[in-house]
Amino acid sequence: MKYNTRNIGIIAHVDAGKTTLTERLLYYTGMIHKIGNVDDGNTTMDKDIQEKNRGITISSAAISTQWKKDDNVFNINIIDTPGHIDFAVEVERSLRVLDSVVAVFCASSGVQPQTENVWFQAEKHGISKICFINKMDRIGADFFAVLNEIRTKLDAVPLALQIPIGSENNFEGIIDLIKQKALYWIDENGETIIEKEIPENYHLETNEWRMKLMETLAEFDEAFFETFMNSEIQISEEMILEAIKRTCQSRSLVPVLCGSAFKNKGVQPLLDAIIDYLPAPNQLPSINGKDAKTEETIELERNEEETFSGLVFKVVIDKHMGKLAMLRIYSGNIKSGDTVLNVRTGESFRISRILQMQSDKTLTIEEGKAGDIVALTGIKDAKTGDSLSSIERAVLLESITIPAPVIRVSIEPKTNADEKSFGLVLAKIQEEDPSLVVERDKQTGETLLSGLGELHLEVTLEKIRLNHGIEINQGKPKVSYREILTETKRHREKLSKQNGGSGQFADITFEIGPREDNEIGLEFINQIKGGAIPSEFIPSVEKGFREAMENGALSGNPLESMKVTLLDGSTHSEDSKAYDFEVAARDGFRAIAKSCKPKLLEPIMQVEIQSIEEYTGAVTADINKRRGIITSIDEKSGRKIFTAEVPLASTFGYISDLRTLTSGRASISMKLSHYSLVPDFIANTLVT
Repeated sequence: MKYNTRNIGIIAHVDAGKTTLTERLLYYTGMIHKIGNVDDGNTTMDKDIQEKNRGITISSAAISTQWKKDDNVFNINIIDTPGHIDFAVEVERSLRVLDSVVAVFCASSGVQPQTENVWFQAEKHGISKICFINKMDRIGADFFAVLNEIRTKLDAVPLALQIPIGSENNFEGIIDLIKQKALYWIDENGETIIEKEIPENYHLETNEWRMKLMETLAEFDEAFFETFMNSEIQISEEMILEAIKRTCQSRSLVPVLCGSAFKNKGVQPLLDAIIDYLPAPNQLPSINGKDAKTEETIELERNEEETFSGLVFKVVIDKHMGKLAMLRIYSGNIKSGDTVLNVRTGESFRISRILQMQSDKTLTIEEGKAGDIVALTGIKDAKTGDSLSSIERAVLLESITIPAPVIRVSIEPKTNADEKSFGLVLAKIQEEDPSLVVERDKQTGETLLSGLGELHLEVTLEKIRLNHGIEINQGKPKVSYREILTETKRHREKLSKQNGGSGQFADITFEIGPREDNEIGLEFINQIKGGAIPSEFIPSVEKGFREAMENGALSGNPLESMKVTLLDGSTHSEDSKAYDFEVAARDGFRAIAKSCKPKLLEPIMQVEIQSIEEYTGAVTADINKRRGIITSIDEKSGRKIFTAEVPLASTFGYISDLRTLTSGRASISMKLSHYSLVPDFIANTLVT
């Protein structure tokens, strides 16, 4: 049985120390023999040239390592994810295939905006979490303040398993509340841990927090409550560990540990906690899939005896090995030479090699089993989100949601000589990152690249230059606007064509206008009575309207939402086909949409700026100048934190402008909040 595997992700806000922590995890597990640092640009996980230069993680790296605990060896598959909102799809696809995460917090910055994003992404996937409060040696470090923020901002119940001894420059070690021992790391590389008695001046605090630990466990775990209330039972370490494991895996509590990854303190207890509290793949509930033929829901046990199923969560194009499909195996097993089915394409293929990823190195293995994360070679058409299964039983697993792009830029190669390879490179980067969209502007013939933010596009263009040697001319970034209808109209559309032989005929009467429920997408209501239009043609009408929404009547931008009520219609006994009704819906939309008073919507970003008191006036004035609305101003660790909603169109170049404005004393993070109506005075300049 595979109780000895853990599939974990490391999630956090940018700059909380994820990559440094991962580097230490690999060092203490013996995967690497020299500790790398982000500042020196020599970490194991950030291999990309840009990752080294920028000091940030762009693509989620996967690595397998082992940790020995109590004479057992455990496999830990670690995925280090980016903290930047522009790479949200990297986090999303990693969380989709992981069983649990370690959320990393900076002890002085606490819960930051992107921490909230990734935390709630993890919540959506229903996975267990452990928190590690890092950078306890930093100025302003406050373990207890971060604990409180986890409770208030993340709506979680934190369970402190440790408390720090000192903080900032005086951070010396950790008190283990379960063992009731003080732990100190004495050598430079943090390999030797010394257990001592708890210092006298910490007795009171230790007793208080140990009691809190027991009371919280009793509140959320019935079995532990009975033990806790029975004064005759001596509570053992084992009982506490079991209760923490149960509450962590049921996601009612979140165990919290602390340390300083950079100073090599607190990492080994975190590795023990990963093993002790986080679930092994086969301790999780069965995985739900759909039978690709019958569409019935099927449950698959997460073991090796079950039929094979797996999900491709990433495609990597390697210089030496070609296309690698990163696969999470949920059930069954595969061996090299096996033939498996890609459920989306319906094609089967032979697996040439199965690889275990060691960051940028690979190890060929004979077989992959339920719970493993592996890379496959020999898969031609694999895309992110594809289900692979055995040929005998085609199982479709839930795919991966890809966010819609909000910003686009026109691009072209600087030299004609690069024209041919330019197209191939664009196809390649789109395969690797499905949140990028490449399209041709029908009017201008330009190639447009769309992504999730300015940094996302910047990094992509830099990648084309550095990794593929193509210099690129780019236009100014453009916002991806959307449209909305503001009035409801009734319309009849009749398609009738005779061209010798069978003709075309479709007749529909419908009402079209805005949705009242503020939801996104098409709300389609069929009110056809007495078979005026046969029921088999109705889906085609809906399909026609859905396709029509992709090009709005005002500016050609897609519609955010729309409501269509199909009221009446007629057919021709010989000439009417399903496709005719699709065409009629599209034509009908084009004919009437303009008179429904369409308006433009623009993406609004939620912006968080951290600065110091003296720049408050400048930052506020700048936000107002950008048509922004300040929603809150808080203070934390002597810094001012502004939260504002700013139209994306006003944020281009914001990062460098803000640095100039505050002499480099401010940081900014942005995420898409919602779409909102563009004020008329601006809309008039956009719609010509």
